[in-house]
Order: sequence, then C-alpha cells, then structure tokens
Amino acid sequence: MSGPGAFGRLIGAAWMLVRNDALLPRELDPLYDGGVRPLSRALRLLSGRGARQGRPGERLARSLERLGPVAIKLGQLLSTRADIFGGQFAEDLSRLKDRLEPFPTAVARAEVEYALGRPVESLFASFDEPVAAASLAQAHGAVLLDGRKVAVKVLRPAIARRVADDAEVLALAARLVDRWVPPARRLEPRGFAATVIRATELELDLRLEAAGADELGEVMAKDGYMRVPAVVWEGVGKRVLTMEWAQGWPLSEAEALTQPNLDRKQLADNLIRAFLAQALDHGVFHADLHEGNLFVAAPAQVTAVDFGIIGRLGAPERRYLAQILWGFLQRDYEQVARVHFDAGYVPPHHSVQAFAQALRAVGEPIFGRAAADVPMSRVLTQLFEITALFDMRLRPELVLLQKTMMTVEGVARRIDPDHDIWAAADPVVRRWMTRELSPATRVRRLAEDAEIAIRNLARLAEHPPAPTAVAVVEERREGGALLWFALGALASGAAFLAGLLLR
Repeated sequence: MSGPGAFGRLIGAAWMLVRNDALLPRELDPLYDGGVRPLSRALRLLSGRGARQGRPGERLARSLERLGPVAIKLGQLLSTRADIFGGQFAEDLSRLKDRLEPFPTAVARAEVEYALGRPVESLFASFDEPVAAASLAQAHGAVLLDGRKVAVKVLRPAIARRVADDAEVLALAARLVDRWVPPARRLEPRGFAATVIRATELELDLRLEAAGADELGEVMAKDGYMRVPAVVWEGVGKRVLTMEWAQGWPLSEAEALTQPNLDRKQLADNLIRAFLAQALDHGVFHADLHEGNLFVAAPAQVTAVDFGIIGRLGAPERRYLAQILWGFLQRDYEQVARVHFDAGYVPPHHSVQAFAQALRAVGEPIFGRAAADVPMSRVLTQLFEITALFDMRLRPELVLLQKTMMTVEGVARRIDPDHDIWAAADPVVRRWMTRELSPATRVRRLAEDAEIAIRNLARLAEHPPAPTAVAVVEERREGGALLWFALGALASGAAFLAGLLLR
C-alpha cells in the first residue's frame, strides 16, 4: 500500500504537467473533440503564464526532468518517434537522453573513491569533466594508468531514494488506472508498472550493468552487427562502472550522421539486425537502444553503451516472435494469426480467420514501402484498435521487447528515412527459421526430450516415494507411464532419424 506521500507526489506530478501546459497542450486545441477542449482551457486557466513559455516539447521535457528518472525514460522513448510526434517535438525532448544538468566532478570523484575503495589517482592518470548526463548517472572521460581512454559512469547522489519515490508513485497510478479506468485494464497497468520499476531498480547496481555489458559483448561479437566497449573490471563498483571509450560519434549529436563515407542504409540495417539477432538467437538484448546510448562510425559501425536495462526472452517467446516476423515477411497473415492464438495473445473464442483479416489490413499497406512513406502514427492507432477489438491484453513479460522494438524502429527511421525494416529483418529471421526448423534440430530436441525422460525415470527408481495403501497402484501406473514415455521418445527419435537417412 502507498502512503500519503505517494498520493501527494502523484498530485504534484499532475500539477507540474498542468503548470507547464504539458498535459493537454494548447497547440493541440484544434484536434481535441468537444468534450476535451473545455477541459484543456480550464486547466490552462489554473496554470501560471510564465511556466507555459516555449514549445510543447520544451515544456514537456522541462516537466519530465523535474518529475524524475522514470518520467525521463518516458521522454527518451517519445524522443525516438519523430515520425509520430513531429521532428521539432522529438528534438526538444532529445536532451533528456544525455544532456541533463550534471552534478559536480568533485562529487563524482568522491563517489568513485568510495565505491572502489581506492584513490582516483591509483587507477586513472586523468579524470575529466562530465561528457554526458542522463537520468540516473553521468559519464566522465578518463585515461587509465596504462594509457587507455575510458568512460567512467557514476550514479547520481541519492538517486536510489528518488527511484524508490518514483516507483511508489508509478505503482499507485497503475492501481488507480486499473480500478477506475476499465477500458485500460487490458493494458495490464499493474504488470506494466512492475516491469518498469524492476528494470529501473536493477540499473542502480552498476556491477550488474557491467555483467550485462560483458554478456552482450560476447553475444554481439558472434554476428558483428553491433559492438560493445570492453569492461574495465578493476574500475567497477556498485555505483561506478568503467568501460573502454566507445568509437565514433554519439548518435544524439547531429554530426553523427554527417560523417564522410557513412553508409546510412547499412547502418540502419545493422541496428535492426543487431537487435533481432540478440533477441532471437540468444534470448538476451539491450533494452535501451535510444540515440544517447549509440555511437556510430563510418562506414556502418554501431557501438552500444549503457547496459542498465537488459531484456530476456524464453525459448517459447523467441519462437513466437520469429514465427510472427516470418509470417509477415511471407505475407502469410493466417500463419501470423495462428501463432498469436497458439501463444495465447488472442483469446480462443475469437476467429483465427477474422484476426488474419485484420492483420492483412495492417500489413499490406506498409509492406515493402520506405519508412518515410509509412504514417506510423496511423499504423499504431490501427494496431491499438485491433488489439481492443480482439481483447488482446498487454503481456508484462514482453514489455521490454515491445518498447525496444518501437525505439529501434524509430532510430532506424532517423538514420535512413527510406529504410525498409522488413528487408533488414529478413536475413536474421530467415537464418533462425532455417536453423530451428531443420531436421537436425528436430532430432536434437527429440534426443534431449528422451534424455530428460530417462533421467527422471532413473531418479524415480533411485528415490521412490514411500508407498501407501492407495498409492502403490498409482505409483506403478506412473512408473509405467514414465517408462513408456522414455521408450516412446527414443523410438520416435530413432524412427525420425531413420526416415531422414533413407530419403
């Protein structure tokens, strides 16, 4: 349960948005319907004229920065979708990525010494002023004693308390929405809030981020679509993370896309393929791929930083994602629909064929078209209407995946306005489908199933449960069932293998 402090902070957040005319901005008055327009005017009468200065994006950025880390992350997501909210609006929000107000370098040095338990000079030959400042931490350029240039990430002072307060407010807001806004319940506001809160909490231990960077570095090296700077483990503590300097320009700066010999199409393709390869092939992906966390170098090198939020997918989710993408690539909408039903994304009382028809209405107008020719705001509106029509609920376990997909697609559009996301995705998805549905993979899985069954049977034989008068017969039945399952799995695998060899 939330205390009175959370209610007060929630009211304060709403008042902040009203004061800055960022809740129902006056610039959108012509778009509001008859019921909303009087409300927007009434809210503006309550706000001070001075606080309403600037463009809508500037006012929203100012509000979100004051509201704290979780709100800032929302602004970062919105800033990647210039195609939906407009270029100026996205640009006004872009400073939330890495250009927030930094804290003093002296404080950062003290944090480093406390976290590492050693003087700054014992590890760094130089320690510079901050080069970037985001919601939870800021980064400093530094040089190690061995001459390597590195980036040192330091958490903001007292940020844990701020995140805890934000989490309490977000959880309260989710409960209120769930209780008082029935149409929003299918968006699982409580599950969504819990996912966001947990991901943000994990960002407060930079030792975990170092481990995530190291893991993703191994994963990304297998494909080469994206790079990760090496972790400098002697410079890692709970509140400090040291990594080798990322090569190239930050994508949040205009100069990044004006480099000589830059292949923007290949760069956008590499970004999409890097994300899909991480998610599909390895089940782990960088879940915060906005421009502030990406560095680019000619001709098409992408380097990722800031691994505080890591997304993970289980084998079933990876299979469903690949099959859905493959179905869209083949324009097989009935197959895509069936996968949604198999995964439980659509309730079984609906018609597969009707859902396939709805998917066709979304897919056909955009398939093969350049990103600049696709009105993404209209597509998202249509998708939202379809999810409502077919009673689809938000899946909390897929929140990070969906959020990252939206971010990556928006960044790719900015890199290359003519980008074709389907063409970029094809080789990665095709590779996954070819590998996972091959006869050899099916034989391997059958063998693994048989091995598990035999192991369970052996375990049961070594440690049989104490029999009771009633359970003796049931135990014999269960043991027999396990035996026949094991033998059946072996026989099926052998038969399948024999059939392959005889072809």
